[in-house]
Amino acid sequence: MTLKVDAHLVVFFPFYLLMWMYTMVTFLPWYLLTGAQAKKVAAKRVKARPTLRVAEGPYRSVDQFDSLATMDFPGMDTLDKLFEHAMQRFADRDCLGTREVLSEENEMQPNGKIFKKVQSPPRLYFFHHCAHCEPSPWAFTVGLHRVPAMGSSLAHVCVPLQLILGEYRWMSYKDMETAISHFGSGLAALDQQPKSTIAIFCETRAEWMISAQACFRRNFPLVTLYATLGAEAVVYGLNESGVTHLITSVELLETKLKNVLPEIRKLKHIIYVDKKKASFSGYSERLQIHSMHEVQKLGARPENLNREFQRPTPSDLAVVMYTSGSTGQPKGVMIIHSNLIAGMTGQCERIPGLGPKDTYIGYLPLAHVLEMTAEISCVTYGCRIGYSSPQTLSDQSTKIKKGSKGDCSVLKPTLMAAVPEIMDRIYKNVMSKVQEMGYMQRTLFQLGYDYKLKQVKMGYDAPLCNKLLFKKVRALLGGKVRMMLSGGAPLSSATQRFMNVCFCCPVGQGYGLTETCGAGTITEVADYSTGRVGAPLICCEIKLRDWAEGGYTTRDHPHPRGEILIGGPNVTMGYYRSDCNSGDFFVDEQGQRWFCTGDVGEIHPDGCLQIVDRKKDLVKLQAGEYVSLGKVESALKSCPLIDNICAYANSDQNYVISFIVPNKKKLTDLASGKGVQGTWEEICNHPAMEAEVLKEIKTVAKSNKLQRFEIPVKVRLSPEPWTPETGLVTDAFKLKRKELKDHYLHDIERMYGGK
Repeated sequence: MTLKVDAHLVVFFPFYLLMWMYTMVTFLPWYLLTGAQAKKVAAKRVKARPTLRVAEGPYRSVDQFDSLATMDFPGMDTLDKLFEHAMQRFADRDCLGTREVLSEENEMQPNGKIFKKVQSPPRLYFFHHCAHCEPSPWAFTVGLHRVPAMGSSLAHVCVPLQLILGEYRWMSYKDMETAISHFGSGLAALDQQPKSTIAIFCETRAEWMISAQACFRRNFPLVTLYATLGAEAVVYGLNESGVTHLITSVELLETKLKNVLPEIRKLKHIIYVDKKKASFSGYSERLQIHSMHEVQKLGARPENLNREFQRPTPSDLAVVMYTSGSTGQPKGVMIIHSNLIAGMTGQCERIPGLGPKDTYIGYLPLAHVLEMTAEISCVTYGCRIGYSSPQTLSDQSTKIKKGSKGDCSVLKPTLMAAVPEIMDRIYKNVMSKVQEMGYMQRTLFQLGYDYKLKQVKMGYDAPLCNKLLFKKVRALLGGKVRMMLSGGAPLSSATQRFMNVCFCCPVGQGYGLTETCGAGTITEVADYSTGRVGAPLICCEIKLRDWAEGGYTTRDHPHPRGEILIGGPNVTMGYYRSDCNSGDFFVDEQGQRWFCTGDVGEIHPDGCLQIVDRKKDLVKLQAGEYVSLGKVESALKSCPLIDNICAYANSDQNYVISFIVPNKKKLTDLASGKGVQGTWEEICNHPAMEAEVLKEIKTVAKSNKLQRFEIPVKVRLSPEPWTPETGLVTDAFKLKRKELKDHYLHDIERMYGGK
């Protein structure tokens, strides 16, 4: 009898032995010292239960069951009071930080031309896009640098602008108080009136937060617009809100606003936040353009600074937040002070230990409710906020000169927010780099990953793996992140587990909308499950409503399902000057406001919510089957060949089609193996590659248990990424289905017409 020994086991036996010995020797003291048992109990506890004995709810957090929380600090019921409360406690502490630009450089390109490097502080652009260049899906590409697209001429080389940045320069709470006071006083001197709207159309930066706090203090309702909105949408929002004053940056003023300013009827004053001097020509004489510094100097004059002003009340309008919207024109959500106070109270309760020891890195759009409430909460609790941009986050980011440090490496944040689209890209990029490792390295990484993943799924950790295997990966975000917050869209289980394992921190997945101040649910730190968004926050309650057409009812087994309704003091006051409020908002018999989300959820026995569908994504096929487009997209996005996907179905047809942004490296490698050559566009348009992607889709669909009628039978591969700038996705990277349909109308006709 011959004993067969697995060669793999022999080679890696020392590793297995080391892990076994390590586990045996360290598990008990680690288990006792870290309170692992208590964490497991907390993970399995009931987190919310219904106030009535009915399956549909409403469900409330068991931690605030008798009444919903309205504020965190007694008496601090408006945003200006929150900041003053923070100023009294943290006056001399660092508050807002911006990196200094040390130098500018000229770089000679292959065509002999010189590109001048920018001197201004980093700006917030999610994507730098050029038709001649390889798509750069996100600047945080873990060592992958932009190169010319295949087949493009060397006469055109689009090189990211690179910076050499210094340390962060910090503004203390006391300094921020002075800046807020002077700027607010200056705006009043420019005839900005209390309870009259003022707009901010600007990238994420310290001046955005200073401007916002000045407006909160002076009772100037702040109209927020994404910096990536198109000119038409910006004009619509500014005209609908009737603003006379606009805060912006020189870049946006020159590139997006200049040509449409004549269409903004009531605008009188433009304030640009840049510190550098700028000259303006070709603007209407009815407009006055000021720098932020000039407005602050005006406000510092005693006759302006000492003038009495009107403070806000809890019921006063604080923000009109224009959502980029997945359909039609943007909607302005009316948010009063008490809405934001309540929403942030619920959010902060789910972040244990939030305080002065924390550093938050701000780079998402401040015009998005997730980022705005996160930063206001950080200021309230004494956390530092260091500003960044996707192009400067990491050492490998496109605007960071090779050999220089990215913002995460310098700032070393402890808290970070990200939308799932960004986390998905980090996951795919890191795993792609792992596949490029040698056999030994790759196998060791996979063994450590699998070992820690098993521990994480049981609610434990693997400190040795953290130190030996994941230290470098964790260093990509500075090495000190203790919690990540995810919102804006569902986060896949695979990506969440990857972040847990490689970045050694919990991911608080949340669910909320602009209409609920971003507050709804957030998973607890101790909850190591995936695919769920947690229990209701202490500021709100959730109930389900039957949706018969979609086949979801509160009588479903094993768990009740239905449309999600959110109620509480965080529910906003409706849409600004809009006649579309009646179906979305309502007030119950007790006077509580509710918002009908249009999302479909499932309540688990412990009170946690899982998002399972969306009403607007449901399409009835010709044969009578209902297809959830969101469900199809969520299942297929795990396919390695796919960076982004939009499923499409027509009720006149009996099958689903899809538009796909493929992963360039994976598809190029596949094309090479199949003998398909050409430019990136030619590869994407090649029928053989469409067939290969369809094969992969069917495999992934089967593993995700999609029904036959849910699986796309035809695809269109897009060589261009979908970005907020293209108008095909929102700033939170949600699909704009109408725009995508219009964009691919010819392909829809081809795929359904059989041409």
